[in-house]
Amino acid sequence: MTPKECFLFAIRLLGLFMVILALGAFASAEWKEKVLYSFQGNPDAATPAGGVVFDKAGNLYGAALGGPQGSQGTVFQLVPPAKKGDPWTESILYVFQGKPVNDGQIPTGGLIIDSAGNLYGVTGYGGAGNCVLLGILVGCGTVYEISPPAQKGGAWTETVLYSFPTSKQGYLPNGDLVFDSAGNLYGATMFGGGHGTTCNDFYQYCGAVFELSPPKTKGGKWTEKVLHGFKGGTDGANPNGGLVFDSTGAIYGTTFIGGYNCPHHSGNGCGIVFELKPPGEKGDSWTEKQIHVFKNGSDGAQPSSGVIFDAKGYLYGAAEGGTSGGGVIFRLAATSGGGWKETILYGFSSNTYYYDPAVSLFDASGNLYGTTNVGPSDSMAGSVFRLRPAKRNGDSWNFALLYGFTGVPDGALPNVGLVFDNTGNLYGTTTEGGSRTGCGCGTVFEVQP
Repeated sequence: MTPKECFLFAIRLLGLFMVILALGAFASAEWKEKVLYSFQGNPDAATPAGGVVFDKAGNLYGAALGGPQGSQGTVFQLVPPAKKGDPWTESILYVFQGKPVNDGQIPTGGLIIDSAGNLYGVTGYGGAGNCVLLGILVGCGTVYEISPPAQKGGAWTETVLYSFPTSKQGYLPNGDLVFDSAGNLYGATMFGGGHGTTCNDFYQYCGAVFELSPPKTKGGKWTEKVLHGFKGGTDGANPNGGLVFDSTGAIYGTTFIGGYNCPHHSGNGCGIVFELKPPGEKGDSWTEKQIHVFKNGSDGAQPSSGVIFDAKGYLYGAAEGGTSGGGVIFRLAATSGGGWKETILYGFSSNTYYYDPAVSLFDASGNLYGTTNVGPSDSMAGSVFRLRPAKRNGDSWNFALLYGFTGVPDGALPNVGLVFDNTGNLYGTTTEGGSRTGCGCGTVFEVQP
């Protein structure tokens, strides 16, 4: 080997050594993941419909699309082990039966919990409504409550709080509900609402945001009100849950399409971020305002997981598209002139195989946590990530892969809706993967530093 060849070989060896060091540093930054439970399908549950929530005792709760044979979805509980290292214990709290009993059918969102331990969620179909899909009476969807037993060991009780009667009131409720300070529930339906005719060939209207008010007397009926029916076209269409309130009682959320005739989605629009302001006087209507319209895909397109606030009042969300094609994390800041300014905090590159991002929550240091449904490149089964704020305005936020799912027997395709426990560990669900052979029914997982 000549001196020149020796020199080139040394350079290559040094480069390889630096790559190994870099990969080692990157791997050491990853958090540890543990599958707490793998769903088994029948007679268990399958395909979680959203994230999980904790109760005061540290138990986890969620909803799933599948379950025992003949069921139309389930609500489940996971109880932590009394002894470290033992498995979590899963139990099915309720099995939906669907149209035969005018029950809910197919949960299409996660759960929220009140101070008394009652659980609330939505089903996309079922109930007593008259909605028809492909010639079959499927119902228009429900809002339900699951109440704990009066005595330990008893059965949990399901109550349909509201059954959407026609598509005008809403059709296919989707995503998580949210409470206001007065105990009213708010949510979104992908279709229905009484406005728009061009959003879908099979479902009526273009979606709605609704309010559900509790009865004034115990045992009475909850009352639903459509706060805004989307019209499609230049208006938004197909709101997807993930609603949040500001300090004035205004509601914020996203629609999957509508807003602008952009090329990213076959002319149906790239979606919007909207604000709904409460009426100034009782009896007046809520007022919708488009605070951001995704125009061409480079600034994001088709947001599918709502928005969240930080402590400073900025709005954050995720969308597909972006200049690199893998999706974006965006921030919206209110301006002095009454508008909102969008900033792209991080763009996922299609070259790194991260796609379909969603954001869930902040920690006390202002770091943002979320998931991707695709990536990293070695597994393509989805990820949990963290974004740290940039040190200088205009710079991208610092991305860190906390965990990359690997598929069976690990989880795959994580849902939106991560939650922290009181020690800083993250919990969530995946729609696929798990240990059940031939099932891939999904998991509940924990990711810890």
